[in-house]
Amino acid sequence: MFKYINDIKMKIFNNTFTRIILIIISTLITLQLTGQDGKEILEKVDQNLSSKNRIIESSMTIHGRRSSRTITSRSWTEGDKKSFTEYLTPASEAGTKMLKLDGQLWIYTPSADRTIQISGHLLRQSVMGSDLSYEDMMDDRKLSDVYNVTVTGKDTLQKRDVLVLELVAKVSDIAYYKQKMWIDAERYVPLRQEMYARSGQLLKRAELTEVKRIQNRWYPSKVVYKDMLKDGKGTEFVTSSIKFDQTIPDYIFSKASLR
Repeated sequence: MFKYINDIKMKIFNNTFTRIILIIISTLITLQLTGQDGKEILEKVDQNLSSKNRIIESSMTIHGRRSSRTITSRSWTEGDKKSFTEYLTPASEAGTKMLKLDGQLWIYTPSADRTIQISGHLLRQSVMGSDLSYEDMMDDRKLSDVYNVTVTGKDTLQKRDVLVLELVAKVSDIAYYKQKMWIDAERYVPLRQEMYARSGQLLKRAELTEVKRIQNRWYPSKVVYKDMLKDGKGTEFVTSSIKFDQTIPDYIFSKASLR
């Protein structure tokens, strides 16, 4: 009887030991294949996506259940503290302006000739009915500054070899507690992002395509965002022009620019 019990214990031990060994081997193989840890990969992603400043011309197409509409804009961004956006078309949105300064956001609406501040829970609201929230547009911090990262595997996406990363927030003031990212293994740009709540619920998904070489960096010029908690076919964001590390006048980032 004791021999039978000991045999069972030994089988359990062997199975547990085997699983641990397989996990260790899998981790070592992933690191060997990439030759990098997650932090190093994420820092290379930041080098592509982040900059001292940038000027962007873009279009945002919001695909509703029955119809779609496109809004064009021009934006100026400096670091992760300052940004100014002016909406150009259609006529109903032309002249609307948004200013971010040190974590505060103001919006000027020409139809009402009024400037209001967006703060608190209002930052979670949709921007012009899109799948993007004001929170999404506010946070320009480097990913490596706000997330701890682990390499979880390899995959293929858009006919590209990708590295799969799991990001867990290391700061409290963050919109998404966890992210899963598929990073182009050669160009170090995300090709897919999934954003999760602390509970594990999938909140948003982004598909990034049309990666281009711009000023010695790789940049995805088309992103389709989908809010997983709402109806509709997502919001398509297309960058038509982007210039990095430009000279931007100080007056751009002032409340006077809103009027």
